[in-house]
Amino acid sequence: MSFNKSEYIWFDGAFVPWDEAKVHVLSHALHYGSSVFEGIRCYDTATGPAIFCLEAHVKRMVCSCRIYRMELPYSPECLSQAIVDTVARNKLRSCYIRPLAFRGYAQLGVEPRSCPVQVIIAAWDWGAYLGAEALEQGVDVGVSSWRRMAPDTTPAAAKVGGHYANSQLIRMEAAEHGYAEGIALDIHGYVSEGSGENVFLVQDGVLYTPPLSASVLAGITRSCTITLARELGYEVRETMIPREQLYMADEVFFTGTAAELTPIRSVDRIVVGQGCRGPVTTRLQDEFFKIVSGRVPDRHHWLTPVPMA
Repeated sequence: MSFNKSEYIWFDGAFVPWDEAKVHVLSHALHYGSSVFEGIRCYDTATGPAIFCLEAHVKRMVCSCRIYRMELPYSPECLSQAIVDTVARNKLRSCYIRPLAFRGYAQLGVEPRSCPVQVIIAAWDWGAYLGAEALEQGVDVGVSSWRRMAPDTTPAAAKVGGHYANSQLIRMEAAEHGYAEGIALDIHGYVSEGSGENVFLVQDGVLYTPPLSASVLAGITRSCTITLARELGYEVRETMIPREQLYMADEVFFTGTAAELTPIRSVDRIVVGQGCRGPVTTRLQDEFFKIVSGRVPDRHHWLTPVPMA
């Protein structure tokens, strides 16, 4: 998947041209994965571009940095404004936004705190992560042989670059088996998450999703989906999910900033439900996209407008 370059990247407080945003090859993050990041979407609404759950994303980024003892050189308010400014500066109506804090160039000992913490914000046009047709037709996935980390190894609550070495193994294995994505289990054999998405099941009209204790990232879209589901009258249970429940479910779907709400049509080549997007997934998708597109009032204050010149 190639980049649709935009013009500028916000880099340590200033805008630089896309191709000039560079770091030293001995930067600590390049060698040890010592970076924290977020993925945020900006949607094109009738009143202009609007960033989805900006405050929640910045808060999670700050918390991830705190866990890894990274002293951010910018306040949450400064980061939020810089994200808005990056979208505006690049004149983007809809886009994917990537804020990244990373330990830069100073030394290469594993103890990282003498390395400077640098911050970039990039934004570019990026469509549906698993393909535009996936939002309607669903995707085929497989349960991965790779497990998610134990709670006393690396903290799942932090969105850290180094953690995604595990995600890459899950995603590559899925591709080699002909799947669009993989689902990982936790160390106890219960359902955890995809390589970059949270997982929901629908069974007998009830929504199930793994709890945070199943080594899952506290997804922003996951939280919004739970809110919408309960508003629509569905019961939502955050509970441990055995692998076989994936095969018995009426519907299964992913949530995530990149994936949005993507239905799953088969797991391990076992068809889910009728093998197509189910009614609960459809209803949640419709409600989600009505809000982020501005077609209904933003009753949860999820959207931050981007002033365009």
